[in-house]
Amino acid sequence: MKQILVIVPFPMSDQNLAMRKQQLKSVQLSNKMEFTFRPVKAAPKNYVSEADMVLADIAILEAGLTAELDGFDAVCIDTMSDSGVAALRSSLSIPVVGPGRASMLTAMMLGQRFSIITMWQKWQHLYEKTVNDLGIHANLASVRSIDVAPDNQALLDGKEDDIFPLLEAAARQAIDEDGADVILLGSTTMHQAHAHLASALEVPVINPGPLTYKLVEALLGLGLSHSSNAYPKSPAPRDVMLHAMMKTASEFDH
Repeated sequence: MKQILVIVPFPMSDQNLAMRKQQLKSVQLSNKMEFTFRPVKAAPKNYVSEADMVLADIAILEAGLTAELDGFDAVCIDTMSDSGVAALRSSLSIPVVGPGRASMLTAMMLGQRFSIITMWQKWQHLYEKTVNDLGIHANLASVRSIDVAPDNQALLDGKEDDIFPLLEAAARQAIDEDGADVILLGSTTMHQAHAHLASALEVPVINPGPLTYKLVEALLGLGLSHSSNAYPKSPAPRDVMLHAMMKTASEFDH
């Protein structure tokens, strides 16, 4: 049985964590894979500023540092920002996959131009960074936001009737006006809208979280992981310091 760790980028209750686990229901996976969802100890309230991004990297790095020692075979990061991915790759030899870069590259395999449909305009910088890193500006048709502040805990639960039509309208504009032939959900917190959009639209709709589960399944089946040349390990790791920092942060946050 392959053990997969999914790092959730916010502290949360078991009830709210269960909403993240619902992403597993939307994808067919091998019955030889078992997923464990682990929230971070502390986190920024949302990913708006560069300071937020630093905190997110640290929190996710700390949450995954012991993944290999704990017996996990791969790690998935449950945020489109790909926070902590590079840092964990420099600390672990097992595959570490984030949905941001992976979903954009997948969109480019499925069509010529893709659009990102997102909840919040303040997340724009997350997508710009990945697009800039990959140099794929010509493949990005648009980023369309319904500009509704997200709920990182309850997600879209109870708000479906209000949010789904807005997301569908934004996706329709991206297709008809911007020339998108693939739609990409802009956050794993939006996964509850995937089934609705996939049935309402004539183009592929990528659900980023479940995509990472299939990617780690493929990587493990192929015996592949990230390159240690691209992600060299630190000659003087500070694991004990990081664990102590996040323990203190979790106590302060409460």
